[in-house]
Amino acid sequence: MPLTTEETASIVKEFGRSEGDTGCPEVQVALLTARIKQVATHLRDNKQDMHNRRGLVMMVAKRNRLLRYLARTNRDAYLDTIQRLGLRK
Repeated sequence: MPLTTEETASIVKEFGRSEGDTGCPEVQVALLTARIKQVATHLRDNKQDMHNRRGLVMMVAKRNRLLRYLARTNRDAYLDTIQRLGLRK
């Protein structure tokens, strides 16, 4: 159950630095956060699904790596991103 094209486009438009900017860390973190929320909802209903649980752990780890990179390179963008996404850091 991946993100729909409309959801992805709205996240890219909201967090991207320019039109169609999908590579910047802010967009990648926002897309991962949306996907993490979807998988977490799925796992609440399907507690025995260990394959998706592993995928969730991998996505969370990737998001943390991207956030560490963003905090190191652009502190203002990091603070703005975690505040807009409601992440605790």
